[in-house]
Amino acid sequence: MAALRFPVREHPRVRLIVARCSVTYEGRLAARLAEATRLIVLKADGSIAIHSDARAYKPLNWMSPPCTIRATAGSITAESPKGERLVVELLEIHHDHSIDLGDDPGLEKDGVEAELQALIEMRVQALRDDLTLVRREYPTDIGPIDFLCRAGDGRAVAVEVKRIGEITGVDQLIRYQERLDLDTRLAPTLGMFVATRIKPQARVYAESHNIECVEIDLDDLRTHDNPKLKLF
Repeated sequence: MAALRFPVREHPRVRLIVARCSVTYEGRLAARLAEATRLIVLKADGSIAIHSDARAYKPLNWMSPPCTIRATAGSITAESPKGERLVVELLEIHHDHSIDLGDDPGLEKDGVEAELQALIEMRVQALRDDLTLVRREYPTDIGPIDFLCRAGDGRAVAVEVKRIGEITGVDQLIRYQERLDLDTRLAPTLGMFVATRIKPQARVYAESHNIECVEIDLDDLRTHDNPKLKLF
């Protein structure tokens, strides 16, 4: 085995580590990743993600920001404000590099998604009769949610809009809800996932998190007072 060299340093930048490691998670459930070579991504926003050379963009395990991350000569420990704990035991380091990515201008939405948002802003009740708009692009510390609304019973509704509804969009909405729920004026929020088409896997995933799914026809929204919606 090569000698383990893992410099302990501040974490103001993105850090990429390729290492043979094992991972243990303690929180809502207990989970363990057996020893293997993986990519560990530590971001300046206080998040950590563990990737393998499979599953595309989806990490094997992760902790969303904000987390307290501590590194020692042989491990990385991430703890969330909710008491979740992720421990990476480092057995052999193959690569360790940090870089400052600088400010990001943000994602430029395609024309369909941008138009959907503009039309929904004018007629948010097209999504549900009892909705009233609080604000478009409501800020959180991890980015803005597309819409914050109030339902007829006064509950806050977090609305995320996509052209095509995929699992990544549901994950994004879940993260926004977690941040919004830290505000006692909004918690507990309801989630609403809106798209012209929602993929079956995304719909199942959303429903498992009590998120309402709404499919909306863009042409109908442009031209009719009562757009055709499909609620799941």
